[in-house]
Amino acid sequence: MQIIEKYQINKLLILLKNFIFAHINIQFMATYKKRGYKVKTKVEKEKEVPAEEIESTTAEVFNTLDETASKTEEWVAGNQKYIFIGIGAIAIILIGYLIYSKAFTAPKEAEAANEVFQANSYFNQAVNINLSQDMVNGLATRDSLFTLALNGGEGKFGYLNIIANYPGTNAANLANYSAGIAYLNLNEYELAVEHLQEFESDDIIIGAKAKGAIGDAFVQLEQPKVALEYYEKAFQHSANEATTPIYLLKAGITALDLGEAGKALQYFKRIENEYASFKNTADGKNLDIYIGKAEALNK
Repeated sequence: MQIIEKYQINKLLILLKNFIFAHINIQFMATYKKRGYKVKTKVEKEKEVPAEEIESTTAEVFNTLDETASKTEEWVAGNQKYIFIGIGAIAIILIGYLIYSKAFTAPKEAEAANEVFQANSYFNQAVNINLSQDMVNGLATRDSLFTLALNGGEGKFGYLNIIANYPGTNAANLANYSAGIAYLNLNEYELAVEHLQEFESDDIIIGAKAKGAIGDAFVQLEQPKVALEYYEKAFQHSANEATTPIYLLKAGITALDLGEAGKALQYFKRIENEYASFKNTADGKNLDIYIGKAEALNK
């Protein structure tokens, strides 16, 4: 079997060699016809490399290829046992992973998604409370609902239970985000940062909101430099009308507080130039005031 393989390799190398020589001849003839023949000067003849030397160099290249191919064959032949063991190990790992995914991960994902339903219900109710109707009772009710979302109620798991009992699942990942937002609203800023930093997402909206919420928490913790870093991460996460101008504004305001008027002005101007409609929102109505302040401080 090895003799046949070596014969095939050698045959391929010979064919490749012939192809290269043929290509050189074709290129030479094409150039000759295009430029026409002219008598070479003595200097040109002296500089001309003999054909025998070219062929000798090419032969050396192919001899090297032959030697490399032979060494490769010898190495493969001498290590076949270990190669097959390695391939077998990789196959076993892949098969094991597939079995684990089907037998354990998929059912766990489904169970976690079912268990988190009640916690999501509490969380959505808390977020949608209209505080303007009854500030005192509304705040108390909202805080109670966020607490239920975190710890569970009516015999159902809260976000903290989902995180502890279903690690590695999508439900647990999302539970970290929701828990972080709940703690942020409950003024538990360290816990908010802890859970939001555990959350991972490439989603253009929720991914940006998670980073922005961490920035909000650090503002409350009186760490504006860190807050600014997270606001910048939030608007850099994705470019969209929903989140980018909000975090550009927050980054600009925080930069102003840090005495970085030039950076603040840059962020405010970007909103004005790229997200003009944001000025018509409740958050963006004071943009011109911030621009004026940044321009005055940047002089």
